[in-house]
Amino acid sequence: MKALCWEGVNKLSVENVPDPELHNDQDMIVRLIAGTTCGSDLHLIGGYIPAMRAGDIIGHEFLGEVVETGPGVRKHAVGDRVVVCSFVGCGRCWYCANDLWSLCDNTNTNPGIAQAMFGYETAGIFGYSHAMGGLRGSHAEYVRVPFADYGAFPVPEGIDDTSALFCSDSVPTGWMGADLAGVKPGDVVAVWGCGAVGQMAARAALLLGAERVISIDRIPERLAMTERYIGSETIDYTAVDVAAELRERTGGRGPDVCIEAVGMEAHSDGPAHLYDQAKQQLRLQTDRPTAVRQAIHACRKGGTVFILGVFAGAVDKFPLGAVINKGLTVRGAQMHGQRYIPMLLERMAAGQLKTAHLATHTVPLEQAPQAYDMFKHKTDGCVRAVIRPAP
Repeated sequence: MKALCWEGVNKLSVENVPDPELHNDQDMIVRLIAGTTCGSDLHLIGGYIPAMRAGDIIGHEFLGEVVETGPGVRKHAVGDRVVVCSFVGCGRCWYCANDLWSLCDNTNTNPGIAQAMFGYETAGIFGYSHAMGGLRGSHAEYVRVPFADYGAFPVPEGIDDTSALFCSDSVPTGWMGADLAGVKPGDVVAVWGCGAVGQMAARAALLLGAERVISIDRIPERLAMTERYIGSETIDYTAVDVAAELRERTGGRGPDVCIEAVGMEAHSDGPAHLYDQAKQQLRLQTDRPTAVRQAIHACRKGGTVFILGVFAGAVDKFPLGAVINKGLTVRGAQMHGQRYIPMLLERMAAGQLKTAHLATHTVPLEQAPQAYDMFKHKTDGCVRAVIRPAP
């Protein structure tokens, strides 16, 4: 089969690789219907996530058709259309039992790497380095899905493939940010980032009752899309001072909840960006926390900051003094998709969540390297590129 493989820093190629096989009785094989580029993948491609090996298949957000099931699979049958959670959960450990699926004890087959990086192992994730289990990714014609009864979900009739695709990762990630940040009716919420996850966090905040949601980015197409499809106010951070603008729009108090949906390669138009970029390129820090700093400084006293963007290790100039002296609550998590996906599919079927607009481009698997280049450089208005195998 054909698959998109990482061959080194900023090097991708489509290669012929062996078809996946069932390894355990709870596995199943799905034929890819559609996958999508994701900003998290750019960190892999750029060499910022450790433990990548040449030939690794990338991709983690996907929709497929079941073509084979192990004898222990009870909830799926050949021919089912399923959306698959990007994180793999065993469904049995303490963390899965408590709906903390991305912290599963049993699905990362290389726990020592994550233990050295974070103190504890995390769950396995499709196509996201050997630090996260070394699982083959989803940008391939066929994908093995471990613990299929817990990680794959039937797509209701009436939801098109493109819309359902984003329930694999972007929608539950955004919803989790708003939910775990405690967004409640009447809140003012600021979201850094108008990519797919940022847009879904903004939409979730509105559906959870936020009085106002203000989204921050610099790409005109993303800002316009967020206003049109999500219903959020927007700020172009290259045009105004973000902190001052947020105070102005909130009567001087600041947002109640700030959600960072940018991650470890954040940009800004100030000197801090040059400082962070230089340190990151020299590997003196692993991540650029520009948006996190802004969120912490902009949040009202006693408010909540939730970090949704992917970070790998250490950052510099973290404003801990602001956290303490302003009495902030700071949380973060990788996506507990199994906790949210069934509910989100119901909301999609009811018309409450729209995601098809995120797919600005569609390409065949053979053109996936070019799609990632377009996605990385934000050319041709690309927000997300959907990747489909040849018919």
